[in-house]
Amino acid sequence: MITPPTPGVPQESKVPVEDLDYRNAPGTRIHLRARQRSADATVWGRLALQLPGFLTSLLVVVGVGMLLEAWLGPPAWLPATLWLGSGTLAFHRPSERFLARHVLGLQHPLPAELATLAPVWREVTARAGVDGARYELWIEESDDLNALAAAGHIVAVTRRALEHLPTGQLAAVLAHELGHHTRGHTWSGLLAWWYALPGRLTWRGLAAGTVKLVRFTSGFSYPAAGILVVLLGWLAFATLTATYGLPLLLLTLPYLTAAVGRRAELRADAHAAGLGFGPMLAQMLQGLPAGKETGAADGTGRLARLLASHPDHRTRLHHLQQYL
Repeated sequence: MITPPTPGVPQESKVPVEDLDYRNAPGTRIHLRARQRSADATVWGRLALQLPGFLTSLLVVVGVGMLLEAWLGPPAWLPATLWLGSGTLAFHRPSERFLARHVLGLQHPLPAELATLAPVWREVTARAGVDGARYELWIEESDDLNALAAAGHIVAVTRRALEHLPTGQLAAVLAHELGHHTRGHTWSGLLAWWYALPGRLTWRGLAAGTVKLVRFTSGFSYPAAGILVVLLGWLAFATLTATYGLPLLLLTLPYLTAAVGRRAELRADAHAAGLGFGPMLAQMLQGLPAGKETGAADGTGRLARLLASHPDHRTRLHHLQQYL
């Protein structure tokens, strides 16, 4: 049983058990935290880094609204208003289920799978003082030992992780994903991606269109294609000069965003370790072949490591040492 909590103070078990005995069975009294979610520094860092992409997307959506108003008649502010409000769907349960099924390719666990997964999840959330019923458990058909947290309430593990990880290590993985939710990493990541999407798609379309235009022109005349390339280069130079080279800073955003993502992973590791799952998480990391974890940078070049969304195993194990 969990030690009776002091009023107003959430209790977290620090006993690093290797195998859970599901002490927090249904009906057991569990003290829940008053604040179920928070936002750490990585959340604000990620949102700040996505501000240029958000402003670019806003300009794109406003431009589309103006075109629609000229052609079809609806007010120009309507598309922008709907787009700005669409971010709330990240916490809308039906929208989350659509995202889980049709975008992430997840499946609801079968009764036998849920019988294995639910008690472990109950133990993890009880230790954290979190209402586990707020979240939905999903299964990913994959041969990787992995898990993910997304949107406002999605927690998923791969089938291989469910079937092959010992109970303690499975709990450590779930505690890590719970840390992403309670610290705000999931909703901020989804909103940053969503609100930068129109600008990103427009940029890709312009880049692809420019390449096709140059190829099309070169099919008729190489001198004409050369002139077009020179004109595009002059336009780019003029833009950089007029903006004091600020667009060049956008080239650093992928590296800065990846650095913030790696820090978020370490914070989620710390969350799991703080609940007593540090040794089991370290055991799981030690058992993973280098580079087999999604987003990890093991065995890659320096540039790829800078763009990796996850720290390498050695770095994660180093930060877990204080909890072992």
